[in-house]
Amino acid sequence: MSYLLDPHTLLWILFEPSKLSSVALSVLEDSHQEISVSAISFWEISLKHGLGKLNLPATSPEELPQATQSMGFTIAELDPTLLASYHHLLPQPDHKDPFDRLLIWQALQCHHCLISKDKKMKLYADQGLQTLW
Repeated sequence: MSYLLDPHTLLWILFEPSKLSSVALSVLEDSHQEISVSAISFWEISLKHGLGKLNLPATSPEELPQATQSMGFTIAELDPTLLASYHHLLPQPDHKDPFDRLLIWQALQCHHCLISKDKKMKLYADQGLQTLW
């Protein structure tokens, strides 16, 4: 199985692994797993950092792609076809976060299991989204 990380999961594995569930941590520490971080996650982190809503301990957003690759994770680029087909993701009245929704769509289209603590991600299970925490 291949996995896609929610931005909080990426930040926690880098800076606060104790916040991860034991299941998530075991997958993230297994070098045989195929783990990706979406390019959209770097944008979201950078945006929140720039707005003062996210403090990164002793690092800057520019360093995160290299840190991600150093951990053995790949970066999932945003393909134009993926972006153009985003309108097929069915809306959820209780979930409108555009970063999350694009991440969900990428996970669905690329057949990734999304590693996230966010309970709202389960709203998309009926569309085929697999989650792990």
